[in-house]
Amino acid sequence: MNDMTCTATQLIDDPRTRVTRFDFEPGQQTGWHTHAMDYVITAVTDCHMRLEHPDGTTTETHVPAGMAYRRDKGVQHNVINAGAAQMSFVEVELK
Repeated sequence: MNDMTCTATQLIDDPRTRVTRFDFEPGQQTGWHTHAMDYVITAVTDCHMRLEHPDGTTTETHVPAGMAYRRDKGVQHNVINAGAAQMSFVEVELK
């Protein structure tokens, strides 16, 4: 893992769910990935995210600490911490 890649810590992986905590320093990213399962993200800290999309566009979003959102499988993107502080969220994938 290089210093531009966030830290992913698997917390649970059982027959029904996979739970992973992602911790990013400013500027760190997940790297390009495609979600193979439906998932829910819950922000541990305020998350100022830049999302890079396959068509070359980017969007920025802010998810306040304690808030959550869900997406369907098939989402492809790279997530970057676009803020000035560390950001963390927990992802729950639904098997």
